[in-house]
Amino acid sequence: MKTCAIIGYGGMGEWHENHIRGNMTDCLTLKGVWDIRPQRLEHAKSKGVGVYGSLEEVLNDQEVELVTIATPNDFHKPLSIACLKAGKNVVCEKPVMMNAAELQEVLAVAKECGKVFTVHQNRRWDKDFVTVKEVLNQNTIGKPYYIESRVQGSRRVLNGWRGVKAEGGGMLLDWGIHLLDQIMWMIDSPVVEVGAHLFALMPGVEVDDNIKLFLRFENGISAMIEVATNCFILQPRWHVSCEEGTLQIDGWDAKGKIIRLADENEMAWDEVITYTEAGPTRTMAPRPRETVEEVALPQLQPHLEEYYQNICHAIDGKADLIVKPAQALRVMQVVDTAFEAAEKGCSVACRI
Repeated sequence: MKTCAIIGYGGMGEWHENHIRGNMTDCLTLKGVWDIRPQRLEHAKSKGVGVYGSLEEVLNDQEVELVTIATPNDFHKPLSIACLKAGKNVVCEKPVMMNAAELQEVLAVAKECGKVFTVHQNRRWDKDFVTVKEVLNQNTIGKPYYIESRVQGSRRVLNGWRGVKAEGGGMLLDWGIHLLDQIMWMIDSPVVEVGAHLFALMPGVEVDDNIKLFLRFENGISAMIEVATNCFILQPRWHVSCEEGTLQIDGWDAKGKIIRLADENEMAWDEVITYTEAGPTRTMAPRPRETVEEVALPQLQPHLEEYYQNICHAIDGKADLIVKPAQALRVMQVVDTAFEAAEKGCSVACRI
């Protein structure tokens, strides 16, 4: 059993508190939380959660082995370093740092102190993502060559730090981090090209509120990632083109379908022209139904509890981290390259 504390008791800090106290009682005990806002500490007290009076109290608490940092992004680096030097293992909320250079500094401290450091990439356990990953792992429809991953909404507002550049705001560092981590964990190949269209559409917004990223991997797979806050007709959460079929996942509930070739015989060129609303065509004529089949999606139930359980095992030296620091560093390097590509107005060659 590990004793933990939480620094930063906003929306995500309270999420961690609820998750640890509700689901992780087999491996974690929450000693208390600390936040610079007195009203948040009063809220914690009202729920029966212990509170600290200062950062120093957290750092000096010898019972605490693990600290989860859930503050605005610009505080991640100094707080992570302070916790590591105080002998604590650290879970840092995403985006783990403001850039890759900051993360390299923190990882050097973690190595020097001999402590576990990782980032809270919880969306590796999302049902929609694990479904896509399983379909590709099973080679159900052959090798993928183009993957579209989208998160879309129409609220047209960025809350809190998400709208402040100095605090690491913007959709690339918010949702974009999640989608990049998913894609880069799923595709085992270096990223060799990054393109980025970053938009600031809402009046007065100083950060990207709508983004499109384009990645090319060394193994030939391409991916498009979109995060939209101004989209009023939603597209599928995932659309995956493979050599032998197509996978579509419509939303978070992982409902969708797989359509694959029913046989390997190539279709003969049809000399008869098909007439559509757009006029005559052969290439885009509908495929005969008997040449394709619908395949059932795998039914999976991911368990997010595995995240903290794995960290506890890693602290004891009984397991490797699932969310590895080197993976987090690759994601931040792609983020840095995306900002560079957006500034230059062209894609950037790399090998990450």
